[in-house]
Amino acid sequence: MNDLSAAPSVEIAVSCDAWLDACPDAAAIAARAAEAALAESGAGAGLLVDVTLSDDAEQRRLNRTYRGTDRPTNVLAFPQGGLETARPDAPALLGDVVLAFETVRREAAEQHKPVANHLAHLVVHGVLHLIGFDHENAAEAAAMEAREIKILAGLGVPDPYRGIM
Repeated sequence: MNDLSAAPSVEIAVSCDAWLDACPDAAAIAARAAEAALAESGAGAGLLVDVTLSDDAEQRRLNRTYRGTDRPTNVLAFPQGGLETARPDAPALLGDVVLAFETVRREAAEQHKPVANHLAHLVVHGVLHLIGFDHENAAEAAAMEAREIKILAGLGVPDPYRGIM
């Protein structure tokens, strides 16, 4: 029987080799960012999060299929139920976070930040969506951004919103 008080489990899949070419530590960065978001939220015990480092083509397909938007986006989060579906003998799948390499790389360049930092930010952002955070209005956005900034600071990543309008 699994101990649901155990640390969260984060699994990383790299389906686009360009991630590793641009950022050899991409998988480790994504894992640390997801673990930090889970730990800071207090929702990490007994949870499983899958992070996929994909490309724009796959992200576009997912965005079109699940959100009705026919274009790639930087990050998608697919909640799977989490604690509501937890069983005493298995970790609960909180959900999946998928990132698109070309979009993330382009945004990092436009924002004058390292791909590694933007990757960490977007993984944290995606995991917070899985936990239930959103940014549909100004108050929600402010709360989510403040949490992201705090988590990223713990990872040594500067405020991702500084200087962005």
